[in-house]
Amino acid sequence: MKLLGPVDDGSAVNVTRRAIVSILIGSLVTLIPVIAAVPFLPPFGLLMLLGWRLLRPDTLPVWAAAPLGLFDDLVSGQPLGSAMLLWQLCTLTIDLVDTRLLARDFWHDWLLAGGSIAVCIVLGRAFASTLGAHVDTVMLFQILVSVALFPLATRVCTALGGREDE
Repeated sequence: MKLLGPVDDGSAVNVTRRAIVSILIGSLVTLIPVIAAVPFLPPFGLLMLLGWRLLRPDTLPVWAAAPLGLFDDLVSGQPLGSAMLLWQLCTLTIDLVDTRLLARDFWHDWLLAGGSIAVCIVLGRAFASTLGAHVDTVMLFQILVSVALFPLATRVCTALGGREDE
């Protein structure tokens, strides 16, 4: 039965497990007490999900973003279902763009991830706070930090699972 991704050999199952655990650990980073004047902490769970999805699309099934987003909602305190919806939309958008592009390189991946991160943070703000709250500058700073840290997330994914063409 193919519930957690490809099961053709033991290494693929181990990579799938590592991907799931790394995304869950990325979501748990929000529990680390950080004293800051502004909330700059990027959504590490989302960064790891995007890193795995763009680096090795066959590692996780498309529907895996929903339960991983539920875990992120439960841990981060966001409204229940917001990360589920937004993460699922990101993975579906990446799959749609992936079918349209003939070849993709790191810059395409970074652009896709940057757009997905920005959409998730902006819409997550719309779900979590009133539109009258003045958090636009802080949100822009969080988007910039998150997009800048995306290459680090892909390096972690590469170290955990290796390259697809190896």
